[in-house]
Amino acid sequence: MSIGAAALGVGQGGADLGGLVATVTFNLPFSRLHETEADRMGVELAARAGYDPRAGYDPRAAVVLWQKMARISQRAAPPALLSTYPSNEARIKDLEEYSAKVLPLYEQARAGR
Repeated sequence: MSIGAAALGVGQGGADLGGLVATVTFNLPFSRLHETEADRMGVELAARAGYDPRAGYDPRAAVVLWQKMARISQRAAPPALLSTYPSNEARIKDLEEYSAKVLPLYEQARAGR
């Protein structure tokens, strides 16, 4: 960035702005994507393992966890565009949809016990 800013003659402020644009455009979306992927992997692993629902570990438990997290995190979150994590609302919605998809794996694992 510094070399590009120097070549264009925009100075350190331009380099800083370019770095911010690059971060928001390229880095943060991948961080949110990785967080979503990790959430889904956890839900699928829980489903395949067939954890006991009385212990709260069936695939739908992730939704309940994030609902609780949303309630206790009352502080203002940064805009989703500037965050490395999906918003609580987006995370809950995705987990609701994904846990429904892997529920048959959970039921199959529970039936096999």
